[in-house]
This record gives sequence, structure tokens and C-alpha cells, in this order.
Amino acid sequence: MAARTALRRRLRSTVPARLRLLRAATVLLAVALGFLLLGAGLAAHGTWDDVAGRDAPRTTSAAGLDLALDDMDAQAANILLSAGNGGNGEKGVLATPHSKAVSLYGDARREIGHDLRTLAAAAQGNRADEKTVESITDDFAEYQELIGRALENDRHAGGRPDALTDYRDATDLLRNSLLPDARKLVSSNDAAFDTRYVTARSALSVQLVAVVVLGLLLLVVLGVLQWYLARRFRRILNPGILAATACTLAAVLLGTQLLSASATHLKVARHDAFDSVVALSRVRAIAYDANADESRYLLDPQRRTRYAASFLAKSQQLYGIRGATLSTYDAGLAATWQAYRADPTDLRFTGEFRRELDNITFPGERAAAERTVDAYAVYERDDRKIRALLAAGRERQAVEFCMGWEAGTSNAHFGAWMAALDEVTDINRAHFDEEVTAGRGELTDRLPWSCGMLLLATGLTGLGLRPRLAEFR
Repeated sequence: MAARTALRRRLRSTVPARLRLLRAATVLLAVALGFLLLGAGLAAHGTWDDVAGRDAPRTTSAAGLDLALDDMDAQAANILLSAGNGGNGEKGVLATPHSKAVSLYGDARREIGHDLRTLAAAAQGNRADEKTVESITDDFAEYQELIGRALENDRHAGGRPDALTDYRDATDLLRNSLLPDARKLVSSNDAAFDTRYVTARSALSVQLVAVVVLGLLLLVVLGVLQWYLARRFRRILNPGILAATACTLAAVLLGTQLLSASATHLKVARHDAFDSVVALSRVRAIAYDANADESRYLLDPQRRTRYAASFLAKSQQLYGIRGATLSTYDAGLAATWQAYRADPTDLRFTGEFRRELDNITFPGERAAAERTVDAYAVYERDDRKIRALLAAGRERQAVEFCMGWEAGTSNAHFGAWMAALDEVTDINRAHFDEEVTAGRGELTDRLPWSCGMLLLATGLTGLGLRPRLAEFR
């Protein structure tokens, strides 16, 4: 009899101990899961801050520097070209193109100064980038001095030969030092962005697995607790534990959706949208440099062969046609583009336009990209007209057609091409911004609910066990 009473007391003491153990396991797992989700959410928030506030702006600033350097040199050539013959009025000044070139030159110089300050701040702590920014700053000062001297020499009668010498030195400095360094910064900042992206995506994958594992463990513990209560107290279900299980399941689902959606938004922002933004900025820089080659071609007879070859090389970078020369390029462009229009899978060309058409992601992007190529084809035909006018001895008309801003001139068509290119870029940039906003929205929408559900689950577990534990007091 005494042994039976002792056994009964031991069983009674063991039941509440087991219940308390299962309750403790539930609380610990819920707290661990809550801290994991909170930590993942804070890390994701920091990633979005870095992506939108640092990585993307730094890369676009480097790309903007590359573009502004090309533009500044093009406008320097245009200033000289529109100023007449050596400033002595023999051929007269093209007033509107000249004033426009002076204005755009000043805009480009200010943009370069702004971008250099941004990139200098961004480079702190990265010795390689710091050296690159220092080199660009020093070379840019020398470049401005050479251009200033060229413009000053050109103001004097008979000063055109000296002006051309200074401009050649400035252009050589640009091509051999400034532009390579600027493009090195684009690559460096874009690589840093990609490293952060890879690290963040990897962390999200690990966190997702951890959330699933902890969530399943917590659900198993709650299931065991429900089974034990049903078996020991002969009740089918405990309402508190059942509600806690439902809250836990909701928390796990919200948490996994949060992490997987964050990874998806990050991928779209980085690779689908921002990769295109960087690629299109490269297209724009190549375009401005090609446009500058056109002005240099008219400005400097001694280097016309070099600048014609340079223009063709950039055209091939943009829209590559195997074996094309300047005289055959337009026909090749028309034929390959007509084939693409008939069948969008028939891509017989290479280059940056091909790369963009291979990476169409967003609604309206393909149509905008196609309009860009259409505008580019018009600009290319204008180039051949300029060269034909010059070959026919009509240099004044060639310069006027090249530098005019009236409808139907080369500059007007170049502006239409850049506007079409901006449209494609804006589509990708808008989607980048949307993904950043959506990624942040996932945190504010799902994270508080997920953590709140886990907190509620721990409270419901305690409420569900309180009546059962009270039976043993």
C-alpha cells in the first residue's frame, strides 16, 4: 500500500515536471526563432539602406564621371569647331552651336567636380580606389589647363595650330589616363555592390533554412505537448496549445515569406534592374565618345583617319556587324535590324544593344530598346552625310549639320537617340526603386506580425498549461 502511494506521488510530480519542460522548450524555441527573424530583418534593412544609399549611388556616380569626361571633351571640340578658323572670323562663328557648347562644357565640368567629391568620400578605406580618385583629380586639373590653353590660343588670329596641339594633348590625356581610371572606378564600385549582393543573398538563404528548422522544431514540441495533454488528461485538444500552434505556424509562414521575398526583391533590384542601368550608362558614355570623335574628325585634319577608325570601333561596340566598314555599316545595320524586326529571335548583331535585347525583363522595356536602335540608325546615317559633305569640299555645311540643333540636324538626332536611351534606363531605374521600396515594405509588413505571433504563442502556451499545472498544487 505504501509503495503504491509513493509511486502515485512520483507520477504526479513527474507530470508537472514534464509539462514545465515542454513549456520551457516551447518558450526557448519561440524566443530563438523571434530573435532570428528580428536579426534577419535588421540585417535586411541594413542591406537595403546600403544598396539604395551607398552602393547604387556610388556606381552611378562613377558612371556619371565617365560620361561627363566624354561630354566635356566633346564640347571642348565643339567650342573650337564652332569658333571659326582660329578665332579670326575667316569662316565665322556658329553662334548658337558655340553658346550651346560653352554651356554644356560648363555643365560637364561641374558634374565632374561633384562626382569626384562623391567618389572621394566613397573611396575612404579602399586604398586602390583612393589612389584612382587622386590620379583622376590630378589628371583632370592638367586636362583643364590644356583645354584652357587651347581655347585661349584659339582666340588669337593664327592660333589654331597651337590650339590643336593643346587639344590633342588634352584628348590623349583623356583617352590614356582619365577614361581608363574612371572606368576602373565604375568596375570597382559595381563589384563592391555585387559582393554585398552575394553576401546578403547567401545570408538570407542560411536564415531561411534556420527559420524553417526552428519553426518545425517548435511545431513538433507543440504537437508533442498537445499529444501528451490528450493522453495524460484524456482531453482531445487543449485550446491554448492549439491556438499557440496556429500562431507559430503563421509566424513561420510569415517569416519564410519575408526572407524569400527579400531575396527575390534583392535579385530583381540588383541583376534585372541595376545591371541594365550600369550597362545602359556604358552605352551612353560610348555614344558621347563617338559623337566627340565626329567633332574631332571635323576639327583636326591630321587625325581624321584615327578618329574615323575610332568612331567605327565605338559603333561596333554598340551594334556590332561582322566585317563592316563605315561605307558598309548602314546597309548591314538595316539588314540585320530588319531581320530582327521580322523575328526577334534572329539576332545577327553583337554589342551593347544585343546585350540589352537579350536581357529584357520589364513591361515596355523591349519597345523602348527597339526605339533606341531606330534612333541610333538615324544618327549613324547622319554621320555618313557629314563625311560626304566634307569629302565634297563643303566643310562649312558639314560643321553646321554636325553641330546644329535645328530639327533634322545630327545633334537633334543625337538628342533623340539619347532621349530614347533615357527611356530604357528610366524603366530599369524605376523598377530598381520599386524593388527597394517593396523589399523594405516586406520588413514593415511581415516582421512585426511574425514576431508578434511568436510572442502570442508563448503566452497562449502558458495559458493553456495553467489549468493543468494547477491540478498538481
